Amino acid sequence: EGHRVEVLDGDEIREFLSAGLGFSREDRDTNVQRIGFVAELLASNGVKALVPVIAPYADSREAVRKRHQAEGTAYLEVHVATPVEVCSERDVKGLYAQQAEGRISGLTGVDDPYEAPAAPDLR
Repeated sequence: EGHRVEVLDGDEIREFLSAGLGFSREDRDTNVQRIGFVAELLASNGVKALVPVIAPYADSREAVRKRHQAEGTAYLEVHVATPVEVCSERDVKGLYAQQAEGRISGLTGVDDPYEAPAAPDLR
């Protein structure tokens, strides 16, 4: 329909824009803020940004929403409420298996926090 759309893939963002960041709370917040900045920049230039990333902390998501509001750009929070058991079954990256085997830790929603949105624009 002529819409300009860009997908900000979480893995690509981590590789290029957030290289060097780990998965501490501070690093996760920084990553979300960087993605939010790029999304708002795109939106302010008429590009609809789809941002399929895990943003585990409510305060980080709220800061991104407020940035969009301050700049007068639209922001919709979509919560894909998939149970962790289903995520584990899908496990395309093998992360849940690695966590279950004890090879990794800090997996969001398993052994690291995930604060589900209380009132997303779409669930």
